[in-house]
Amino acid sequence: MSFALAVVAGPALADESPAKALVEQSRAAMRNDPARSRALAEQALAELAKRPDPDLEVMAQIQLCDYFAERDRAAAERHLGAGQALLARTTRAALAAQLLGCEGDLRELAGDTAQAMTLYERAVDVAEKARDDEVLANALYQRGYLRGVRGELAAGLADLRRASDLFDRLRKTEEGLNTLLSVALLYDRMGDARQARRHFEEALAAQRSAGLVREQAVTHHNLGRALENLGDRAAARASFAAALSLSEQLGYPRGQAYALRGLASVSNADGDGAAALRHATAAAALIDKAPDARLRAQIGLQRGIALRLLHRPAESLAALSESLAVFNAADSRTEATATRGELAATYAALGDFKTAFEHAKSFKAASDELLKRQIEERFASLRVDFETAVTQRENEALKRENAATEQALVQAQRANRLRTVSLVLAGVLVAVLSVLVLRHRRASSRMHGLAMTDELTQLRNRRHVLSRLEALVANGTAGALLIADIDHFKAINDDHGHPVGDEVLRAVAATLRAAVPAGAEIGRLGGEEFVVVLPRTGHATSLQVAEQARRAVAALDASKWLPDRGVTISIGVTTFARRDDLAAILRRADEALYEAKRGGRNCVRWSPGDDGPVVEDAVAAASDAPPQAAWQGTRP
Repeated sequence: MSFALAVVAGPALADESPAKALVEQSRAAMRNDPARSRALAEQALAELAKRPDPDLEVMAQIQLCDYFAERDRAAAERHLGAGQALLARTTRAALAAQLLGCEGDLRELAGDTAQAMTLYERAVDVAEKARDDEVLANALYQRGYLRGVRGELAAGLADLRRASDLFDRLRKTEEGLNTLLSVALLYDRMGDARQARRHFEEALAAQRSAGLVREQAVTHHNLGRALENLGDRAAARASFAAALSLSEQLGYPRGQAYALRGLASVSNADGDGAAALRHATAAAALIDKAPDARLRAQIGLQRGIALRLLHRPAESLAALSESLAVFNAADSRTEATATRGELAATYAALGDFKTAFEHAKSFKAASDELLKRQIEERFASLRVDFETAVTQRENEALKRENAATEQALVQAQRANRLRTVSLVLAGVLVAVLSVLVLRHRRASSRMHGLAMTDELTQLRNRRHVLSRLEALVANGTAGALLIADIDHFKAINDDHGHPVGDEVLRAVAATLRAAVPAGAEIGRLGGEEFVVVLPRTGHATSLQVAEQARRAVAALDASKWLPDRGVTISIGVTTFARRDDLAAILRRADEALYEAKRGGRNCVRWSPGDDGPVVEDAVAAASDAPPQAAWQGTRP
């Protein structure tokens, strides 16, 4: 569930007409009272009929297009056309970008995401050429959100972060908050529902304080989806019910339909097909008032599941087939995959096992592809983070160097003036400058160490370890990569509190540091994940190191923090060779970690490199333990 950002007013106009004030009030009312926003925009048009101003009239038409986009598509298109007809007479170039954004929103709601993406890209281009940062931020928000829907998660994340930076610079707090919520949606689609939940809950608190009712409805819905993904159906139901209540207060049919779809999904997950069908039917009744093709298909998916649960497979088949066609047209891969799985179950209920098998096979292939893409997008976003951090560090270092150079020049000029007074004094000044330079270098060295160190565990942080891995690959050095994850860490935080979780993280970090051999690079990847880089290490030795680390953690005495359980880790291992790709190495290790989790946790799994395992080093050749011994971790 997304929503268009309010139209951007831009610089104050010289003409302080009543129409200008009405347009600005319409923008402000859109978040809390959409009906009043519409009335104010219509009043502005009435004023402009007496005293024309093309710029203001286009802005009022955009407001009305935004209002009707979620309620009456034909009315929205009329207002869009009226704005486009005036465009040649306007003085503000960025208005063209806003009209493109409104047209893109209508195409997106109609399910034509390819055309919507083309319009959003044009809007970004026009806004950049117009050098209007506020309009550009809005266009980037729209393009980034749609990229996330289409599965282009890393590209979508880059757009949304850029939009967030622009809103922060412009001090547009509410718009920046909405953008960060879209970032949370991308985290949810990447499989990190816990991170998404945290962002949504923090946003709700801020929105309540600011009295942003419409935004609360949207955030409650998105929080419900994240809670569904976490398996907490009771909390998800409560969040969807809150979204429904707020949308009813606002007279917001699209929000009501989304909330009812969520309640239907939770009821289906509980096996209550009758309740799910009631919710889906109520949502479908609102569709004519909320023209959204993807939403219609999502409701159809839940209706199809409910009908199958109620032993009405023929009706289920019709609903699911119609939804699949919409998802395919909109390139909504996650929802299309889920629908194929439901079609397989429905064909089986009809006794058509051959067709059921074909859909099940298609569902399995699409699910595997989604998982692979999710992993690739996750590490693509990590790579973006890493490269952005490197660029920032380089820029900061350059700024410090320039500042030091300027300071040295100033001191040199002073020294030249003083030289005429006393050569001795000049000598003392040179000595003082030398001490200052030495201290500056030492301070820079300490700051560099802090920038590369994880504050909680005192291990190297992700930036440092990934930089080390990238250097090894670039130099043609073969080796191995381990990614370790603490098992059931969320339960530790939930049951015993975050301070205990922090103690466990520190204890595991110290144990891993002691368990890996000299020369290894060990760091914290993030959350409860750790990474180890083993230069010039082959298949057998890397598995032995991983197994030694796993056993060391399993032997930890955690009774002072966790009286009811111990601490274990799962480890994914891969080897890398010359000319290997950094993203591919990370993906293989992460896939091996997923295999370890699926294999019962507290074990080690290995994923081969694209060129097969590297040649074993002397340590591996001399080992008495067979390579497969490193696979044999068992859950206590």
